[in-house]
Amino acid sequence: MSQAFHADSSDLVVKEVLSWELFGTASRELAQSIADSDFEPEIVIAVARGGLLPAGSLSYALGLKLADAINVEFYTDVHETLPDPVLLAPMLDTESIKGKRLLVVDDVADSGRTLALVLDLLREMGADARSAVLYAKSASVVSPDYVWRRTDEWIVFPWSAEPPVTPAGA
Repeated sequence: MSQAFHADSSDLVVKEVLSWELFGTASRELAQSIADSDFEPEIVIAVARGGLLPAGSLSYALGLKLADAINVEFYTDVHETLPDPVLLAPMLDTESIKGKRLLVVDDVADSGRTLALVLDLLREMGADARSAVLYAKSASVVSPDYVWRRTDEWIVFPWSAEPPVTPAGA
């Protein structure tokens, strides 16, 4: 099993902290803004890993049964990234998305480069792709279609706030 690195933000004095309870509120409010728009997505695409929980929550809130994920690696630690976002296997079933209305979901549009990579890829494959994020930062090269909150602080999400569990007694 490959181990994903855990970003430890405990030394940061100023940060945005999203609790599980606030995540529930954020998901419903973000879903409402999508429902109130003129866009009716057919499939929710999560940008894994950070977008998996927001995408699942939005798919339920919007009543959408079709969901998939695309794996992208970019962050390696707090404020540390790879030179460019990298697509990881397994890849999305691209034939089934041609001509479909896709809602691409991630936790944050930080630099926006991951979201830009995914949106460009899906649009090149003939999909009508729009984006939704919990947070957007001012430095993002992409302006997401739907944003719950804007901040330029480091964000601590409830699903990545703690290090991974290890076997008891190890």
